Amino acid sequence: MLFFYVSKLMYLLTGIIHGEYDMAQKKQWADLSWQEKREERFKKWLNPPNVKFNSPEAEKKYKLKANRMMKAIKMEIPDRVPVHIPGGSIVAYNAGLTLKDILYDHEKIKPAFIKFLEDYDQDSADAPALFSGRAYELLDYKVFKWPGHGLPDSQSMHQFIEKEYMQADEYDLLINDEFDFGLRHFIPRTWGAFAPLAKIPPFDSYQGLPDRLMAMCQDPDFQKMFRAIWKASQENAKFQKVTAECAAISMAMGFPPLMGGITLAPFDTVADMLRGTSGAVKDMFRQPEKLLETLEYITEQSTASAVSMANMSLSPLVFIPMHKGADAFMSVPQFEKFYWPTFRKLLLGLVNEGCVPMMVIDGSYNEARLHIIKNLPRASVVWTMEKTDMFKAKEILGDSACIAGNVTAAQLYTQTPQAIKKYCRKLIEVCGKGGGYILSLGSGIDKCDPANLQAIIEAAREYGVYK
Repeated sequence: MLFFYVSKLMYLLTGIIHGEYDMAQKKQWADLSWQEKREERFKKWLNPPNVKFNSPEAEKKYKLKANRMMKAIKMEIPDRVPVHIPGGSIVAYNAGLTLKDILYDHEKIKPAFIKFLEDYDQDSADAPALFSGRAYELLDYKVFKWPGHGLPDSQSMHQFIEKEYMQADEYDLLINDEFDFGLRHFIPRTWGAFAPLAKIPPFDSYQGLPDRLMAMCQDPDFQKMFRAIWKASQENAKFQKVTAECAAISMAMGFPPLMGGITLAPFDTVADMLRGTSGAVKDMFRQPEKLLETLEYITEQSTASAVSMANMSLSPLVFIPMHKGADAFMSVPQFEKFYWPTFRKLLLGLVNEGCVPMMVIDGSYNEARLHIIKNLPRASVVWTMEKTDMFKAKEILGDSACIAGNVTAAQLYTQTPQAIKKYCRKLIEVCGKGGGYILSLGSGIDKCDPANLQAIIEAAREYGVYK
């Protein structure tokens, strides 16, 4: 939820600076079809401005990889099946470090990331999505535990702490004044350093506002909050600088970025970030109309936020991790009522702006769900599978959307490189038939035999070439 508030502010500032509110430009853009808008975004992805490639060979490699990904997305036949290995905490362990090392020492991130790029020649790469352990400690972030803060130093992944950060009777607060709800309710509950914000009155009038702000500054609790924000901002700036440098290095080496934005399905926004699974499920029965009304509101806000992020990025892809719509969480009738309608509306909103939604279905989607999600414009989205039957997915979705996946973390932990390579060959031969397939992991990975990751890349090179 926090990324929405930040990205919304960034979008407003960017619009002012770059003149994105120019009405003539907006009308010209509005007159384009979604395919034409996507092609404009693809052009920026293929020819990134202000990128200094390491060599002519690196630039050639970048364009080859970007074209390969674009053709797969458009369900055209590229030279070979593209391959992508998401770089989570595997970036640390591949360099002989731990997750704690790179969360608390920003100087270790860049060498580890460069080694990851050099070791695994995939078709796209993003800078590591990390946070500063020190900054989060200073601000007392309550939604995560991580090694060195709530988890043992040896822990290889951070953990999400799910709670009811929004109460059952606060839907109207969110809908009627999202900024006020975020400022005085959500943020104080999820960031301990911001707890003083819970006791301020609403900013419903500009009259007397300077006096109220000065009074806040005289409050010891607010002074403590301001000090924590200042210290955390210094730590966070170090991570932001490294992240920007990693992104530039990756492109200079010839790797197109993959993620241009991020959002959630509207129901997941409620069930993950606001009400928690338990609260959201209870609301499905106790106040379904209020839940549905809120999902409609979130759809509009999430669409605008994701598009604004894509506007500021090179890649048109919007990453969408999917959680609570899976087989294990709700029935098909519940999926059809509470999950899919607003999610489909969000996807169409992104597609109509030329973005490419790239979903990651955590868990599995059964055959009925696959038939439901097929109802989108052809070649407009990418469905990444974790545990869904990939061959059933190809059968049902193969003529409508690009699919990706699904080498699982369990396979990478327990199987041999030979077994991984054999499975990848089957994925390529079945799911890659006719195009529209990206060989990738079904989820993030922290530790595994490096030879297993190499087996994925080798399989794409050896078996993925279209003749």
